[in-house]
Amino acid sequence: MHMLPFRLEQKIVQLMSDCNKGYVMVRQIGANPSSVDLVDIGKSQEVKLKPGHVLYIVNGLYPYTVEFIKEAGTSTAKASPKTIKSVTSISKDNPEAIKSVSKRSLDSPQNNHLEMSRKCLKSELNDELSNSKSKETPQLSSEVKSHGHWSQGLKVSMQDPSMQVFKDDKVVVIKDKYPKARYHWLVLPWQSISSLKMLRSEHLELLQHMHAVGEKIAQQHSAQSRAQFRLGYHAIPSMSHIHLHVISQDFDSPCLKNKKHWNSFTTDYFVESEAVMDMIKLKGKVTVRDGASELLKSSLQCNVCKMQQATIPQLKEHLRKHWTLCKAD
Repeated sequence: MHMLPFRLEQKIVQLMSDCNKGYVMVRQIGANPSSVDLVDIGKSQEVKLKPGHVLYIVNGLYPYTVEFIKEAGTSTAKASPKTIKSVTSISKDNPEAIKSVSKRSLDSPQNNHLEMSRKCLKSELNDELSNSKSKETPQLSSEVKSHGHWSQGLKVSMQDPSMQVFKDDKVVVIKDKYPKARYHWLVLPWQSISSLKMLRSEHLELLQHMHAVGEKIAQQHSAQSRAQFRLGYHAIPSMSHIHLHVISQDFDSPCLKNKKHWNSFTTDYFVESEAVMDMIKLKGKVTVRDGASELLKSSLQCNVCKMQQATIPQLKEHLRKHWTLCKAD
């Protein structure tokens, strides 16, 4: 781990890189708010910055991305930090305004392998996009074609007819590529909304429509399989573009592999759809609780009987007993 204190005019954030694991731990140390993918970090809080994520310094004014460069002469993808460059803020009205400004120094000279560059709008999925024959939907932003790192993958998936199970003029429903239960869909609006933080009162009708569509799909499958469903959003999603999870509560899926997967759907990290709509009605915005990311580290607890389990395999074996009882009923 390398400590990288990062400075603009004053100390704003502190960066600690882990080149082997491929991420940078960002800690906000200044008073001015900083965020990762438009989700506030919070004073003295830490968030992992991975390739494809965007770090915004000082009220979203200065976007940065992180890129790990393979070191020459090695066969492993260990990092290669070089320099940090700041870029101007990204404007929808003037995307050409993105340009480099002065380099910022790093306090530690040994960090020659980490590059913070201005690839905020560069696409690693251009080949996938160019090969797809997706039909452009009127309300879908053209940003789909320019955003390409993995965190923007939903904007590609929602255009894939093979993944769509429903669509209308406001939303599209797709199968989750890595379902965490027997039934797992995502309801996405065609309108470009990056995260819960961007929701305002004018989005209430859209949220209600998303909820209604999600409920209809859940009811259809519940009638056939007797499955129970929850509808909600992750407090701090890893994927950009707001999406409503419609997920059955069996969690019987090989894609559910670790504690983070489990806790993201069974703790308060999973924000109920109705709770989101209530916040919009009362406050005109959505507030994510402080320290929400810490919930992902919670001990494993059965979502049915609340009994704690030591490991994911033990938890899954425990869940099978509940499934057996449900079938017997």
